[in-house]
Amino acid sequence: MRISILLVWAFEILSCTNDRVDANALEKALASEHPNIRVVMDSLAKYEVQIRYSQIDRLKDSIILTDYDFQVNDSLYFYPASTVKLPVALLALERLYKTDTLNVHTKYYVEGDTIESTVAQDITEIFAVSDNLANNRLFELLGQNAINASLKEKNIAPVRISHRLGYHSEDLRTKPLVIYLNDSTTGMSVPSYNTNPEPLKLKGIKKGLGYMDDDGLVKEPFDFSIKNYLPVSALHSILKRIIFPEKFKPNERFHIGNEQRELILKAMSTVPRNVGYDQNIYHDGYCKFFMHGDTKEKIPPTLKIYNKVGFAYGTVTDCAYIKDSLNNVEFLLTATILVNQDGIFNNDHYEFEEIGIPFLAQLGREIYAEELKRK
Repeated sequence: MRISILLVWAFEILSCTNDRVDANALEKALASEHPNIRVVMDSLAKYEVQIRYSQIDRLKDSIILTDYDFQVNDSLYFYPASTVKLPVALLALERLYKTDTLNVHTKYYVEGDTIESTVAQDITEIFAVSDNLANNRLFELLGQNAINASLKEKNIAPVRISHRLGYHSEDLRTKPLVIYLNDSTTGMSVPSYNTNPEPLKLKGIKKGLGYMDDDGLVKEPFDFSIKNYLPVSALHSILKRIIFPEKFKPNERFHIGNEQRELILKAMSTVPRNVGYDQNIYHDGYCKFFMHGDTKEKIPPTLKIYNKVGFAYGTVTDCAYIKDSLNNVEFLLTATILVNQDGIFNNDHYEFEEIGIPFLAQLGREIYAEELKRK
């Protein structure tokens, strides 16, 4: 009797393991004959694709995450663009959680600026439309030294945040924030003084045939060595920490309260029309590249995409937790692709709409279709 039970138990474990191995949705997705996939896979060398997909299995109270990779390589550089806003937003919430006198609804403005905001509003804008100014305000709150130190303490590596985004100053000193302590009293934050970023020494840190500057075309590769660095492995692990914090040791988590976690999850899953943006300009897929980036259709209410995208310098990236409550489907997916066929950077001639976003959209749909087949 005991032997029979053990045999049944062993068979169940083997079946579960084999099911996960056989159901490699990423491999099947990349083998798709859909033209949005094939145009990239048939000329793979020039697109610098990296993908990490996490299959999720729930067994009673346990969550099992199984990672599948395609060309993930921490030493091969890609420009992370606005995906760096994800850790910045989380660390801003962590800073407020540790400060008794401030909360996410405290009004403030950057010294020398006229825009009043709150951290809650900034985070909403960061995820709804990837607003650079909202990110930069939180950057002034934190400073790059503190950002990098906090990520290192959580064992999130490799990573290096070195600059603000969009049209910005390269000043190493953060600007003071004028904070409304109440309706009639303001206080001012103390600026931080940050160190010069060390040049990165990675493969592909110089890219292309040339780049545009104020004087015209410079016929030499574009140097990304002092730019932000957030590889797929680190970005994906940040997403895991906010979606499944219980999978990490306490010192590896973002230390935020339930209210802050609910705020950022709501912001990550929202679409622009739900927070007041014109849906004719900012359609649902505007910052949801997986599955919906190449369409203007509305995302069904039963499908939630908790994500952060980035697109700049020809690189398109998305990092998402996708959950379909109607069909009981959920998975994590991070992917990046370079689309710069002429090899010239900083000229705004990139194939975002033609190749990059359609590839990510179809990749998401293909993996979703495979997930639907899983038991």
